[in-house]
Amino acid sequence: MRSISTTVRTLTLAMAHFLLFASVLIAQSTVAEVEAIGFTVSDAEQSIRFFSDILSFETVSDVEVYGSEYEHLQGVFGLRMRVVRMNLGDEMIELTEYLAPQGRPIPVESRSNDHWFQHIAIVVSDMDKAYEHLRKHKVRHASTGPQTIPEWNKGAAGIRAFYFKDPDDHNLEIIYFPQGKGDPKWQQENNKLFLGIDHTAIVVSDTDVSLKFYRDLLGLKVAGESFNYGTEQEHLNNVFGARLHITGLRAAKGPGIEFLEYLAPSNGRPTPVDIQANDLVHWQINLVVSSAQTAEERLRQGKAHFVSTGATEIPESSLGFKEGILVRDPDGHGMRLIEK
Repeated sequence: MRSISTTVRTLTLAMAHFLLFASVLIAQSTVAEVEAIGFTVSDAEQSIRFFSDILSFETVSDVEVYGSEYEHLQGVFGLRMRVVRMNLGDEMIELTEYLAPQGRPIPVESRSNDHWFQHIAIVVSDMDKAYEHLRKHKVRHASTGPQTIPEWNKGAAGIRAFYFKDPDDHNLEIIYFPQGKGDPKWQQENNKLFLGIDHTAIVVSDTDVSLKFYRDLLGLKVAGESFNYGTEQEHLNNVFGARLHITGLRAAKGPGIEFLEYLAPSNGRPTPVDIQANDLVHWQINLVVSSAQTAEERLRQGKAHFVSTGATEIPESSLGFKEGILVRDPDGHGMRLIEK
């Protein structure tokens, strides 16, 4: 008969092995980098011109792909995609045109508090010059005009921002950080007007629920939070009575992901349940993990909503990674976990 001390040692060793396995699983599925922010466009040429001619992005790659692997990855049967990657400073966007099958336009009369809302925040060195530049190119306003966060909001005081739209009605933001605010790299002199991407912002219906997905499941770290309201916030978002709980999260590298929870008004529409990756409302954030298959296992344990059939190998790393998986967060925003 085994002694009690032997049994205890056996159980302790088993528990240690379990904890080691669990820690490896968590480490391999934790996001190391926000690598690129992508969205679906109706005409790649039109979008390339917009982002290069107006916002100073530069094309890095331009590929056309099709086949069962991409169908399983994106959840769209019979697809043929043109995927264009463009950078601004250290950050990257990914424009995807579905040559077949074409998806639906962004829902009519979309508002900034609808749950499918997402934008990228493009940092500028001079807000007045940047706004004048956008006006010369006749971009469509989403905000009334540039807004300055008031002094009472200590964490964001002096930050200036303006929302506008691209040719497909995607929301974009230009943002200016005064001294002492934002990443110190935005204060470096380089004689450029458009500097890079600070974050992508998404509307969430419940911050606590979203934290369970992004912080607890994906391993992103909370970088800060604030409560924003007042006439400046209303005119920035163009939502009367806007009162927001804002939470910023970051990986070790890349732009941040910012939650926008509308405490008021709370009548934002939920993301359509039948959204597909070829619809223009679709965005997807590329999140780098060390193992796509381990990430899949952890996501399935966390009951995430899968778009991909599972971790999918990409032929010849044609999209810049060798394996990936597309899922949706609790509000329907697309996240593509990739293994390079």
